[in-house]
Amino acid sequence: MSNGNGQSGLVKWIDERLPVFTFMQHELNDYPTPKNLSYWWNFGSLAGFVLVVMIVTGIMLAMNYTPHVDYAFDSVERIMRDVNYGWLLRYIHMNGGSMFFIVVYIHIFRGLYYGSYKSPRELLWMLGVIILILMMATAFMGYVLPWGQMSFWGATVITNLFSAIPLIGEDVVTWLWGGFAVENPTLNRFYSLHYLFPFLIVGVVVLHMVALHTTKSNNPLGIDAKGPQDTIPFHPYYTMKDYFGIGVFLIFFAGFVFFAPNFFGEPDNYIEADPLVTPPHIVPEWYFLPYYAILRAFTEDYFLYVPISWLMSAKLAGVIAMFGSIFVLFALPWLDTSPVRSARFRPIYKQFFWLFLINCFILGVVGAKAPDDQVFTWFEGFQYVHLGQITTAYYFFHFLILFPLLGKLERPKPIPKSISEPVLPGGGTVAAGAAAKPMEKA
Repeated sequence: MSNGNGQSGLVKWIDERLPVFTFMQHELNDYPTPKNLSYWWNFGSLAGFVLVVMIVTGIMLAMNYTPHVDYAFDSVERIMRDVNYGWLLRYIHMNGGSMFFIVVYIHIFRGLYYGSYKSPRELLWMLGVIILILMMATAFMGYVLPWGQMSFWGATVITNLFSAIPLIGEDVVTWLWGGFAVENPTLNRFYSLHYLFPFLIVGVVVLHMVALHTTKSNNPLGIDAKGPQDTIPFHPYYTMKDYFGIGVFLIFFAGFVFFAPNFFGEPDNYIEADPLVTPPHIVPEWYFLPYYAILRAFTEDYFLYVPISWLMSAKLAGVIAMFGSIFVLFALPWLDTSPVRSARFRPIYKQFFWLFLINCFILGVVGAKAPDDQVFTWFEGFQYVHLGQITTAYYFFHFLILFPLLGKLERPKPIPKSISEPVLPGGGTVAAGAAAKPMEKA
């Protein structure tokens, strides 16, 4: 039986004692959302969707996986050949990792373009960076589990980076390995943590959503909603938009799963791990390549390293720069001194944003190449390590120098008075001098 407002007696009884349905109605249905959100705002919900897919397929794969160096590789082959639809589960999970990073990277670059890291959303942004770090740790440990050649040697190379830490580096590596080499204790540790970390990600995602619903969503104009005239309920307007986005995404995802399942993989990882045979070119997964390029950029003659060569080794400087390239994202709300959020009204910043995006793509290409390979056949002596050094320098210049300077020197375009103004009759008018004033609480 249902009551007058459409709720069944059972739902009403539960809601009176545990208001979960009232909470869902408020946060998932009536939640006021800016009326001008574009499809770039779909990628947050897409990331949540992929996370659920990864957890479900990961649990099913764990039921058939054997975390032992003597059996891990064969257990993965058994999943592919003998477990009912095991090949599908593995391909979904394997390509789902790449899809997760594609979606999250687009989500991050959208935030950079529209200034979603600026006040009052600093903590929302920082929680997003924490999610990214947990994703990277989870993906790295998951890549080791198939126990192929690239799994083993990737784990050996990456964990060895910690040996550059003065005094305690060797002890940290031994602790990570659980011994004196990448062996069975290492695989067991990585398996346990790879299973645990997605649930940590879920916990941080919940905090991320709480922060989002507290500070409200940013929008393409980068201005706060002035009242009900600037917002619409989340359902059905944006739930329908999200469903459409998920449908398009699933077509893209299925294309890789069914027609190019190994597109993002390395052929060497279909060879069982052999500690006595080193692959000719050890590369991490594609989503780590920009950071790998930054790591390798620090050589003895690198102009950014020379001034600090007396203080640390080039290896340690590269490790610090690699981690610093991620941790610098925490400081963006304070590095960007512009009073305007959206790049729509920041003509100079907009150009540098696209330059930065191209720079990140180049870093990814550099990370996939051997350092001493020639970039151009007609320009002898210009190697990929040199290109990586240039793009690494620009990466840090963009955040540490350009961000603070642009906020002081750039003259933004005038911004609308409200979200509704650009779409209402006569909405082309703008507040005189509005761009010169600091944003309200932003």
